Amino acid sequence: MEISCKLCPRRCGAIRGDTTPGGLCRSPLLPRIARAAPHYGEEPCIAGKNGTGAVFFTGCNLRCVFCQNRDISRGEGGQGVTVSALRETLLRLRDTGVDSIDLVTGAHYIPAIAEALSGLTLGIPVVWNSSGYESAQSLRQLEGLVQVYMPDYKYADGEAARRYSAAADYPEVAAAAIREMFRQTGPYVLDDAGLLRSGVLIRHLILPGRADDARDVMDFAADEFPRGSVLFSLMSQYTPMPGLARFPELTRRVTEEENRALIHYMQVRRLDGFWQETDAATEEMIPDWDLTGV
Repeated sequence: MEISCKLCPRRCGAIRGDTTPGGLCRSPLLPRIARAAPHYGEEPCIAGKNGTGAVFFTGCNLRCVFCQNRDISRGEGGQGVTVSALRETLLRLRDTGVDSIDLVTGAHYIPAIAEALSGLTLGIPVVWNSSGYESAQSLRQLEGLVQVYMPDYKYADGEAARRYSAAADYPEVAAAAIREMFRQTGPYVLDDAGLLRSGVLIRHLILPGRADDARDVMDFAADEFPRGSVLFSLMSQYTPMPGLARFPELTRRVTEEENRALIHYMQVRRLDGFWQETDAATEEMIPDWDLTGV
């Protein structure tokens, strides 16, 4: 099959086939997977005690200059799988005893992922772990199939989104996507073990020197949704990657002072959720893209 692709907010019209890549995401229609294995680096309500079964898809419709997963986000690597093979992978991960299934950056594969999930009973939550730069219309294909949405909200500032991710419309697009996610799930639900059974968890990666943008993101989460209805994760794990010579402001880590001030603001805005200490900034959490579990 081939389509003129309009799945994501870019609506670029690139010709993508089942195994023929196209578009900014540089991806075919059938998923390419770089790793499918238990993962322990997500928030406690996602990873639990037994980890989450993380499926890392290759390709991305953003071009974040600071991306830690650029070895796969540019469409390189990974192995192509059929819909039935993806379904078998999800079942195999479930059978390892993980506490959830974590689908990482799959927006450009939504039709195939939705088909794989249809009629599949896993017994644990399916988590949609995404950049937030997604079409609300495409997300509707996942309604009833995904229990937990875990989007980034990277920027409230369109100029920063243009400069760092080549997506000046990111703030409004991500806001619309998150509203659609909340429409599907409603207020978050935790079980007695503290695991997220359903709902929306919004993530924000603090960038060095961009505290005002982080506050604006938290204002969105606090003002847009009823208090206590979404979770928020404030992440200080930013790690400078190679190739940032054109962006000298991003060549340092987040300071303890920056982090403390933003944690305080999160508390002031009375957002439920999680935050990190600055010692989380390490490359050790980047998995090996070695086709484990594919």
